[in-house]
Amino acid sequence: MTSSVLSYYEAIEKASADMLDAARAGDWDQVVKLEGACVLLISQLKQAARDTPVAQDEARIKSRIMQRILLNDAEVRHLAEPWLPDLHRLMQGQTKTLH
Repeated sequence: MTSSVLSYYEAIEKASADMLDAARAGDWDQVVKLEGACVLLISQLKQAARDTPVAQDEARIKSRIMQRILLNDAEVRHLAEPWLPDLHRLMQGQTKTLH
């Protein structure tokens, strides 16, 4: 039986995989929405982990899930990098100059 804490890790992994799919499709609005869902899940995970830590026999599963989450996150960041300068300019109210 999977603990409730481990189920949070699994939900975060699913959301991170969905974020990666959205990033690959260029759907950055969906990426942002899913990132918000991850923030909520992480907050809930923190509370659940305080009440019931992951059992020792589930630690390996947790580790594998965390590795997949980190890989998904790294690829999303890599896909987002070309957009970061444009985003920075937009946030500062500047427009992109074409040469």
